[in-house]
Amino acid sequence: MTDAAFEKRVAALRRFNRFYTQKIGVLGEGLLQSPFPLTEARVIYELAQVKDTSASRIARDLGLDAGYLSRILRRFERGGLIRRRVAAEDRRRTLLSLTTKGRRAFAALDRRSREENAGLLRPLPEASQKELAEAMERIERLLGGDQAASRQGRRPSFILRPHRAGDIGWVVHRHGVLYQREYGFDATFEALVAEIGAGFLRRFDPARECCWIAESDGRILGSAFVVRQSRRVAKLRLVYVEPEARGLGIGRALLDACIAFARAAGYRTMTLWTNDVLTAARQLYERAGFRLVARERHHSFGQDLMGENWDLDL
Repeated sequence: MTDAAFEKRVAALRRFNRFYTQKIGVLGEGLLQSPFPLTEARVIYELAQVKDTSASRIARDLGLDAGYLSRILRRFERGGLIRRRVAAEDRRRTLLSLTTKGRRAFAALDRRSREENAGLLRPLPEASQKELAEAMERIERLLGGDQAASRQGRRPSFILRPHRAGDIGWVVHRHGVLYQREYGFDATFEALVAEIGAGFLRRFDPARECCWIAESDGRILGSAFVVRQSRRVAKLRLVYVEPEARGLGIGRALLDACIAFARAAGYRTMTLWTNDVLTAARQLYERAGFRLVARERHHSFGQDLMGENWDLDL
């Protein structure tokens, strides 16, 4: 490679960076018409992903100077966006979490981000949307996104995205196929899933509800839904992972995304209903902090089952 060829590629990369930062609106004083510049908005995003975290972890994951991050966190604390508490297991550690006001701020940012990015994709034909998404995945991989994901304990082999046209029908189809094959459930189970999916689409409230789709190379690998049960209670529904994709961390990623969304939306509790034959799912819920609150025998979907209700304090 000649020096001239390399400099041409450097110029192309710089040109793309100028184009893209202008296109997604990060040059303004506040990101997404919010009072937060880009770095502060990203810190809020990190805080929303877990119930408790530490300043050192945020600084490490985002590559921020500790002093700079400390100033941001002090502003957040003065603004009532975060709270601090001493870790019970190690009183030398201080844990950070978003307050209700902080969760509302994140929810507004998250909603505007989805709207802005949907606005970029919507005018493009479907083939171009797919081409753009794949190109961005390649850019991330080539610039070290895989290594960054590994350092943060995430697998880079799939993405999570909101639902789009046709996804809910696919989720219903796969639930019907997989639950018949793996647990012997009859067609009444598929009918129930279809009713849940139809209700979600009819009454969908993007500020309080979401559907996450796990995808790799255009193929759907799993799903999870958050729906409103009451003002304070969110319900987790229709969690599934394709058999060939199990073990990649998709189930946990879907669950974490749903929990983060529910917290940001201001819910206080997340609840779910399952059956004891779903052993792997039950283990996933338990590891995430859900607690079993009720059990009841029932005959449904052509099977004698033990139904279970699980709750998580958000």
